[in-house]
Amino acid sequence: MSSKRYPEEFKIEAVKQITEKGHSVADV
Repeated sequence: MSSKRYPEEFKIEAVKQITEKGHSVADV
């Protein structure tokens, strides 16, 4: 089991979603 790859990919996805939401809010 790659415990190092899982958190890294998960973090990237979470950051991407947060950034998208943040951009949407900042755009408004």
